[in-house]
Amino acid sequence: MGPSRGRRRVPTASGSRPAPAAWCSGTVTRGSTATLSRPRRVFSCSFTHDELLKVWKGLFYCMWMQDKPLLQEELGRTISQLIHAFQTTETQHLFLQTFWQTMNREWAGIDRLRLDKFYMLMRMVLNESLKAVRTRGWEEKQVEQLLELLITEILHPSSQAPNGVKSHFIEIFLEELTKVGAKELTADQNLRFIDPFCKIAACTKDSLVLHNIARGIFETIVEQAPFAIEDLMNEMDAQNGEDEASDGDGESLEGSIRRTDLEKGKGTGDDEDSAGPVLQFDYEAVANRLFEVASRQSTPSQNRKRLYKVIQKLQDLAGGTFPEDDIPEKTYRHLLEGRRERKMRRRSLKSRSKNKRRRTGGLSACLPWGGQCPMPDMALQGAEEPSLPSGLTWPGPPTAVEPFRVVPRPHLGSDFPAACPQLGPST
Repeated sequence: MGPSRGRRRVPTASGSRPAPAAWCSGTVTRGSTATLSRPRRVFSCSFTHDELLKVWKGLFYCMWMQDKPLLQEELGRTISQLIHAFQTTETQHLFLQTFWQTMNREWAGIDRLRLDKFYMLMRMVLNESLKAVRTRGWEEKQVEQLLELLITEILHPSSQAPNGVKSHFIEIFLEELTKVGAKELTADQNLRFIDPFCKIAACTKDSLVLHNIARGIFETIVEQAPFAIEDLMNEMDAQNGEDEASDGDGESLEGSIRRTDLEKGKGTGDDEDSAGPVLQFDYEAVANRLFEVASRQSTPSQNRKRLYKVIQKLQDLAGGTFPEDDIPEKTYRHLLEGRRERKMRRRSLKSRSKNKRRRTGGLSACLPWGGQCPMPDMALQGAEEPSLPSGLTWPGPPTAVEPFRVVPRPHLGSDFPAACPQLGPST
């Protein structure tokens, strides 16, 4: 009986060799399995650019076919953690580069029902790429290489990234950087992370990219300034508290347990107004860097105008002046509602006065008693009492003033007294 030409048998982890999902031309680490649920194994072989594009196309449609939300999240986390399976920085960056190239290529074919899970996948991949830099101690060279890769594939004018990928990347960058490194990064390191966005904002000719960077990066920094200062003050208070606790030896165990419980209660998010760790920035240094790139002659005028507004806000923050937008949300909402009420009240008063002038205006304003003119065809101007033919007098003020009504001029003929009974026969 000849060799079987049917479907090829896939060996399992318990067989004599590892599964295809866990091996390549090189050696395989111990304990690798055929499933995708354990991405911590290390690939000792190298992939080419085209091979990783094929891998990412398969992973893309793996996410495409998953419809259950919880499984989508688990699958996205598993796929994004594959970056840690590569040993060298070059292979990790090649893995990230092919991911963003795949997203740029396939983005136009994603329908609106599948859009959210690919937004989530982009967020998770960015988060894991920042974690990979954190494992190397936030080295300056590693940070620069990662930022250069991201800017080249997404925000550079020569990139093929669609607007949806650009906008979402700008929106989530500071959020994911905050989650990964808010407790470790200094103000100088954070400035290094946003420096490429300063350059792109100064030189881009895409108004959408300029708006998204100004809103999603710089104005977000301005809005988070009160929380950043509060976070810094809490850190200093915690250090002072630890020093005082080390000095005082007479505290009881019960008191320490109670204090620990209170601190845990504060950290669990019971307070709605409490915010997590926030990135620290030197606002004067950020303003100086923005001014440096915005004041160049090659910067378009609309970019310079927009960046100067951001620079002014950052300089105000450096001087200790907080913008009105950084008032706590409840207080700001109360002030905003009060302003709206005052504006509506002013508008209603203006509309009432206009309607009143319309009702009482016209010829009635020129009469001595402000009543209705008995002869609307007479030209009455000024506040002086108009002259009447000899032997005729104005009637007294009416008891009830009716709105002015224009009537046609009566024919002054033989029936003139009948047409105008207030006036006697003409002399």
